[in-house]
Amino acid sequence: MATPEEMAASMIANMPEKTGKPLADWLKIAAASGLKKHGQIVKMLKTEHAMTHGFANLVAHHALNAEPVGADDLVAAQYAGAKAALKPVHDAIIAYAQSLGDDVEIAPKKTSVSLRRSKQFALITAATKTRIDLGLALKGEAAAGRLESYNTMCSHRVRLETTADIDTEVKGWIQLAYDRA
Repeated sequence: MATPEEMAASMIANMPEKTGKPLADWLKIAAASGLKKHGQIVKMLKTEHAMTHGFANLVAHHALNAEPVGADDLVAAQYAGAKAALKPVHDAIIAYAQSLGDDVEIAPKKTSVSLRRSKQFALITAATKTRIDLGLALKGEAAAGRLESYNTMCSHRVRLETTADIDTEVKGWIQLAYDRA
Protein backbone atom coordinates (compact mmCIF):
# COMPACT_ATOMS: atom_id res chain seq x y z
CA MET A 1 0.00 0.00 0.00
CA ALA A 2 1.25 3.48 -0.83
CA THR A 3 2.25 5.91 1.91
CA PRO A 4 0.14 9.06 2.41
CA GLU A 5 2.93 11.08 0.80
CA GLU A 6 2.97 8.79 -2.25
CA MET A 7 -0.83 8.98 -2.49
CA ALA A 8 -0.73 12.79 -2.36
CA ALA A 9 2.00 12.88 -5.03
CA SER A 10 -0.06 10.60 -7.23
CA MET A 11 -3.15 12.79 -6.77
CA ILE A 12 -1.15 15.91 -7.65
CA ALA A 13 0.22 14.19 -10.77
CA ASN A 14 -3.30 13.11 -11.80
CA MET A 15 -4.95 16.41 -10.91
CA PRO A 16 -4.83 17.99 -14.42
CA GLU A 17 -6.47 14.94 -15.98
CA LYS A 18 -9.05 14.44 -13.22
CA THR A 19 -9.93 18.07 -12.47
CA GLY A 20 -8.93 19.97 -15.60
CA LYS A 21 -6.26 22.07 -13.88
CA PRO A 22 -2.88 21.54 -12.20
CA LEU A 23 -2.44 22.16 -8.47
CA ALA A 24 -0.91 25.62 -9.07
CA ASP A 25 -4.10 26.80 -10.81
CA TRP A 26 -6.29 25.43 -8.01
CA LEU A 27 -4.12 27.18 -5.43
CA LYS A 28 -4.70 30.48 -7.26
CA ILE A 29 -8.46 29.87 -7.20
CA ALA A 30 -8.34 29.08 -3.48
CA ALA A 31 -6.28 32.20 -2.77
CA ALA A 32 -8.59 34.40 -4.87
CA SER A 33 -11.59 33.15 -2.88
CA GLY A 34 -10.27 34.87 0.24
CA LEU A 35 -11.37 31.90 2.34
CA LYS A 36 -9.16 31.18 5.34
CA LYS A 37 -10.58 27.95 6.76
CA HIS A 38 -9.96 24.46 5.44
CA GLY A 39 -13.62 23.43 5.43
CA GLN A 40 -14.66 26.61 3.63
CA ILE A 41 -12.12 26.00 0.86
CA VAL A 42 -13.16 22.36 0.50
CA LYS A 43 -16.84 23.35 0.31
CA MET A 44 -16.15 26.06 -2.28
CA LEU A 45 -14.13 23.72 -4.50
CA LYS A 46 -16.77 21.00 -4.29
CA THR A 47 -19.80 23.23 -4.85
CA GLU A 48 -18.45 25.82 -7.28
CA HIS A 49 -16.01 23.63 -9.21
CA ALA A 50 -17.50 20.12 -8.83
CA MET A 51 -14.24 18.86 -7.37
CA THR A 52 -14.28 15.55 -5.52
CA HIS A 53 -13.69 15.63 -1.78
CA GLY A 54 -10.24 14.05 -2.00
CA PHE A 55 -8.87 16.61 -4.44
CA ALA A 56 -10.59 19.51 -2.64
CA ASN A 57 -9.07 18.37 0.65
CA LEU A 58 -5.61 18.18 -0.91
CA VAL A 59 -5.90 21.65 -2.44
CA ALA A 60 -7.13 23.12 0.84
CA HIS A 61 -4.17 21.65 2.71
CA HIS A 62 -1.71 23.12 0.24
CA ALA A 63 -3.55 26.44 0.04
CA LEU A 64 -3.30 26.95 3.76
CA ASN A 65 0.32 25.75 3.88
CA ALA A 66 -0.74 23.28 6.50
CA GLU A 67 1.18 20.18 7.19
CA PRO A 68 -1.24 17.58 5.96
CA VAL A 69 -2.21 14.98 8.50
CA GLY A 70 -1.74 11.62 6.89
CA ALA A 71 -4.65 9.22 6.64
CA ASP A 72 -2.63 6.65 8.52
CA ASP A 73 -2.14 9.11 11.39
CA LEU A 74 -5.88 9.77 11.69
CA VAL A 75 -6.70 6.07 11.76
CA ALA A 76 -3.88 5.30 14.19
CA ALA A 77 -5.23 7.93 16.58
CA GLN A 78 -8.71 6.38 16.45
CA TYR A 79 -7.35 3.00 17.50
CA ALA A 80 -4.77 4.12 20.04
CA GLY A 81 -4.81 2.95 23.61
CA ALA A 82 -7.90 1.15 24.84
CA LYS A 83 -9.38 0.83 21.33
CA ALA A 84 -6.31 -0.90 19.84
CA ALA A 85 -8.01 -4.30 19.87
CA LEU A 86 -10.62 -2.97 17.42
CA LYS A 87 -8.08 -2.18 14.66
CA PRO A 88 -8.33 -5.67 13.07
CA VAL A 89 -12.11 -5.18 12.77
CA HIS A 90 -11.55 -1.82 11.06
CA ASP A 91 -8.95 -3.36 8.73
CA ALA A 92 -11.29 -6.23 7.80
CA ILE A 93 -14.09 -3.81 6.89
CA ILE A 94 -11.69 -1.76 4.75
CA ALA A 95 -10.35 -4.89 3.02
CA TYR A 96 -13.84 -6.12 2.19
CA ALA A 97 -14.98 -2.69 0.94
CA GLN A 98 -11.92 -2.42 -1.31
CA SER A 99 -12.68 -5.85 -2.75
CA LEU A 100 -16.00 -4.49 -4.07
CA GLY A 101 -14.36 -2.24 -6.65
CA ASP A 102 -11.45 0.05 -7.39
CA ASP A 103 -13.69 3.11 -7.00
CA VAL A 104 -13.92 2.87 -3.21
CA GLU A 105 -12.59 6.05 -1.61
CA ILE A 106 -11.42 5.75 1.99
CA ALA A 107 -11.62 9.10 3.77
CA PRO A 108 -10.39 9.12 7.39
CA LYS A 109 -11.64 11.89 9.65
CA LYS A 110 -10.71 12.64 13.24
CA THR A 111 -13.21 10.18 14.77
CA SER A 112 -14.38 8.00 11.88
CA VAL A 113 -13.60 6.72 8.40
CA SER A 114 -15.97 7.33 5.49
CA LEU A 115 -16.25 4.88 2.62
CA ARG A 116 -17.47 6.49 -0.60
CA ARG A 117 -18.08 5.99 -4.28
CA SER A 118 -20.07 8.81 -5.83
CA LYS A 119 -21.46 9.30 -2.32
CA GLN A 120 -20.82 7.90 1.14
CA PHE A 121 -22.07 4.36 1.58
CA ALA A 122 -20.53 3.44 4.93
CA LEU A 123 -18.98 4.98 8.04
CA ILE A 124 -16.64 3.17 10.44
CA THR A 125 -16.58 4.57 13.98
CA ALA A 126 -14.75 3.15 16.99
CA ALA A 127 -17.72 3.87 19.24
CA THR A 128 -16.48 2.32 22.48
CA LYS A 129 -13.44 0.42 23.74
CA THR A 130 -15.07 -2.81 22.62
CA ARG A 131 -17.28 -1.90 19.66
CA ILE A 132 -17.17 -0.45 16.17
CA ASP A 133 -20.35 1.03 14.76
CA LEU A 134 -20.57 0.38 11.03
CA GLY A 135 -22.98 2.92 9.60
CA LEU A 136 -24.55 1.97 6.27
CA ALA A 137 -26.53 4.04 3.76
CA LEU A 138 -29.47 1.68 3.31
CA LYS A 139 -32.41 4.06 3.17
CA GLY A 140 -35.65 2.20 2.67
CA GLU A 141 -34.45 -1.05 4.23
CA ALA A 142 -36.28 -2.29 7.30
CA ALA A 143 -34.28 -2.36 10.51
CA ALA A 144 -34.28 -5.90 11.85
CA GLY A 145 -32.03 -7.98 14.05
CA ARG A 146 -28.46 -6.73 13.93
CA LEU A 147 -29.34 -4.06 11.33
CA GLU A 148 -30.50 -1.12 13.48
CA SER A 149 -31.87 2.30 12.57
CA TYR A 150 -29.13 4.90 12.93
CA ASN A 151 -29.01 8.50 11.65
CA THR A 152 -29.65 10.59 8.55
CA MET A 153 -26.27 10.13 6.85
CA CYS A 154 -26.14 6.40 7.47
CA SER A 155 -29.67 5.13 7.87
CA HIS A 156 -28.59 1.92 9.56
CA ARG A 157 -25.89 0.61 11.84
CA VAL A 158 -24.37 -2.75 12.72
CA ARG A 159 -22.44 -3.15 15.97
CA LEU A 160 -19.20 -5.09 15.51
CA GLU A 161 -16.88 -6.35 18.23
CA THR A 162 -14.68 -8.90 16.44
CA THR A 163 -13.71 -9.78 12.89
CA ALA A 164 -16.03 -12.80 13.18
CA ASP A 165 -18.94 -10.34 13.35
CA ILE A 166 -18.18 -9.38 9.72
CA ASP A 167 -20.05 -12.38 8.40
CA THR A 168 -21.96 -13.05 5.18
CA GLU A 169 -24.93 -11.02 6.40
CA VAL A 170 -22.82 -7.93 7.17
CA LYS A 171 -20.91 -8.27 3.90
CA GLY A 172 -24.24 -8.40 2.08
CA TRP A 173 -25.33 -5.12 3.69
CA ILE A 174 -21.98 -3.49 2.81
CA GLN A 175 -22.35 -4.73 -0.80
CA LEU A 176 -25.91 -3.36 -1.01
CA ALA A 177 -24.85 0.05 0.33
CA TYR A 178 -21.89 0.09 -2.10
CA ASP A 179 -24.16 -0.80 -5.03
CA ARG A 180 -26.51 2.07 -4.19
CA ALA A 181 -23.76 4.69 -3.87
